[in-house]
Amino acid sequence: MKHLVAAMFAATTIAGLATAPAQASPETDALYNSAQRHFTAGNDAAGRDELRRLIGADPNDAEALSLQAIWSHYAGDIPAFAEAMARLRGIDPGMAAGTDNVVNAIGAAVATLPNPLPALVGPQTGIVVLGYGLLPDGSLRPELVNRLTAAWIQAIASPFSPVVVTGGNPQNGIAEADAMFHWLVGRGLPASRIHVENRAGSTVQNALFSTRMLRDLGATSAVVVTSPNHIRRAVADFIVAGTRVVGATTSLEQLVSQLPPPSRQGQRGIYLDATRTFQLAGAR
Repeated sequence: MKHLVAAMFAATTIAGLATAPAQASPETDALYNSAQRHFTAGNDAAGRDELRRLIGADPNDAEALSLQAIWSHYAGDIPAFAEAMARLRGIDPGMAAGTDNVVNAIGAAVATLPNPLPALVGPQTGIVVLGYGLLPDGSLRPELVNRLTAAWIQAIASPFSPVVVTGGNPQNGIAEADAMFHWLVGRGLPASRIHVENRAGSTVQNALFSTRMLRDLGATSAVVVTSPNHIRRAVADFIVAGTRVVGATTSLEQLVSQLPPPSRQGQRGIYLDATRTFQLAGAR
């Protein structure tokens, strides 16, 4: 999947340049897994140190180079970022293009402002509303009602756009997306207009599964609808998954507090999610 996503953003198609794949070994795999655990735990410096050791042992490990580039970018270590990208372009141009897209997606997401006003879009743009945990009896939490209200307003403003509701995590036998479907139908949206993705258990999966559904529907872009404190991470994930995001609509709750761009520490989750959406191995 990561190579498919990368190919979508490559400037040119490069054929016949495949090099010998990195030779996995218990030692390099252990270093890779340790690095990923450090990134998940928030110890980015330790993770990058493990990757430096891994790349020293195997300079052709494309996944390690991609991770090193992304986390060096997060750390503001431009020389290390440039070095990792230069090596990666020589080893795996498709992976390098995808890594560039990850970094660009994060930049676009950080610059995104939560916006309660709907975008005016046509039938080639889908409206994707992200789920939120249901109550134990399967009913909607107020935060999800807020998201759905924003999505309903967006759907009314763009009457020809397909609507995708995404979210699994069932409670009392009801998945988030199914509950969202019934809420929207109950407020007048035609059932035939709403497309249900009820398997996703995370924002990463929301983006990956919804992107596939949008393509099947013939949509080439999307307006992403979620909460203000979630919109930047969602935008990054959808761009990395291959969806062109043309609008970021949010509910009004906590809108003002989320207007300033996140601090560097506040961007950690965006970087971490983006590497997962790019489908770099969490462990191997």
